[in-house]
Amino acid sequence: MPIREPKVLLFYPPEQRWPGFMVKPNGSLAYPMLAAALKQIKCHVEVYDACVGNDDDDIANFYKSTELPTGLLRTGVSDERILEVVEDFDIIGITSIFSSQETMVLHCAKLIKQKYPDKLLISGGGHARWNAEKFLNEGFEIVATSEAEETIKEIIQEYRKGTNDWSNIRQIMFNKDGKIIDNSSGGRVVMNLDELPFPDWNILPLQRYWEIKRGHGVAWDDKEVVKWASVMTSLGCPFKCTYCHLSKEFEGSLTGNIGRHRIKSEERVMEELLYLKNEVGIKQIFIEDDAIFGRKKRAIKILEKMIDLNFRVMDINGINIIHLVKNSKGQSKFKWVPDLELIELMAKAGFSDFSFPFESGSPRIIKKWASGKWDVENTDVEGLIKAFKDNNIKMHANYMIGFPDETREEIEYTIEFARKNAELGVTTSGFFIVMPLPGTSMFDYCIENGHLPKDFNIDKMSWRKANMINIGVEPEELEALRDKAWEEINSDSWKKNRRELIVADPKALPLPQELNVVEP
Repeated sequence: MPIREPKVLLFYPPEQRWPGFMVKPNGSLAYPMLAAALKQIKCHVEVYDACVGNDDDDIANFYKSTELPTGLLRTGVSDERILEVVEDFDIIGITSIFSSQETMVLHCAKLIKQKYPDKLLISGGGHARWNAEKFLNEGFEIVATSEAEETIKEIIQEYRKGTNDWSNIRQIMFNKDGKIIDNSSGGRVVMNLDELPFPDWNILPLQRYWEIKRGHGVAWDDKEVVKWASVMTSLGCPFKCTYCHLSKEFEGSLTGNIGRHRIKSEERVMEELLYLKNEVGIKQIFIEDDAIFGRKKRAIKILEKMIDLNFRVMDINGINIIHLVKNSKGQSKFKWVPDLELIELMAKAGFSDFSFPFESGSPRIIKKWASGKWDVENTDVEGLIKAFKDNNIKMHANYMIGFPDETREEIEYTIEFARKNAELGVTTSGFFIVMPLPGTSMFDYCIENGHLPKDFNIDKMSWRKANMINIGVEPEELEALRDKAWEEINSDSWKKNRRELIVADPKALPLPQELNVVEP
């Protein structure tokens, strides 16, 4: 049988968001990693980001938003343009990494399937795999239930045979004769990340991300176009916080043990950095790891290499308070004191803004819901803030309130903790109401204990709104506490600038503090 050679499109759908939140294109490393894998088997693959478009689209589309029936705002190209783009492709992959994008992902799948019923639609990502049956019932033929660099190659090889039989492929769920087949178990999780190919950064619309000065995880106010890229030196995390999808991605789970902290070798990281510098012309780096400081000595070496290559580190995802301190070994009244050498290195690497992930001021809350990942009572927070101030790093802080069993007293304690930190020098404070997202162990807990309503709708979830019922603090009171804390603790000048940004010309650049704090 002759080979049926497919053309593959990896498709980021338009973005949707609540009014008042800054839109950022997806632009994650998921597609560069999948594209690199496909090119290993000489498969034609392209990427289209419907939020920003490509060279055939007017970049002005990014600055226009359409209100959806849900009250959310859609940013990106039209449905008509989407159908035009996908026409020439045989296989369409649509990632669903973020829960907030479910509606838009499914909308695009239905749109494409209605117009082109013969196209093969594949989804994957944290949200898709935990809602696989829903995705398969609403347009997708295949959902990858784990990391997909090897899986996508197997799908292409079967497609080339012309059989459309996915029964021999592991780590997927798929439709067959109107039935959903679960082949999620038995696949291999890559432990040695050096086995993976280099991400294909050039397949992304990098120039557009640079022009709008926003991308996955980052935004800035530089007047000049800055050539930046994301890197990922590790996968997984040593912590299992209940509100994170990694809390359920362990050995024997649907995904396999992809939540385990796995690393690339220092040599491999160096090779990628040299490629970005010499072949892509990158000047600034966003480190996308969930927990690069899970191995601190290694992370320090990587930062030093970035400095040696004259990269500026724009931001690092997945830093926890415990990473910023070290054991005092009895030389302080605190067990955990600032790691001054690390903080100085961060400043040298180019950090100008940093957001402390304090999450809560309650030791009980941190222990029960956040893996006990930092010691609230025995950490020198005042010294930590001072160390960042001494290194001229502007500080922000994020706090979470409204855990299922959290009392009003514990919430007020966290708010007072935030107030004290602001007095010590933290510039802005973000207050986020807990969201029990599908695919997390907290979501399962909330379903089992009646904390989510029967009409639960992911589009109705918001960091600013009470998302649970039958919890320690009533929804109206919780929202009032959040709003009052934000109003009282943040400065009038910052609030004014933040509100002006929301209602002003959409082309207005984000404020520096929006690097990390993106909610009013």
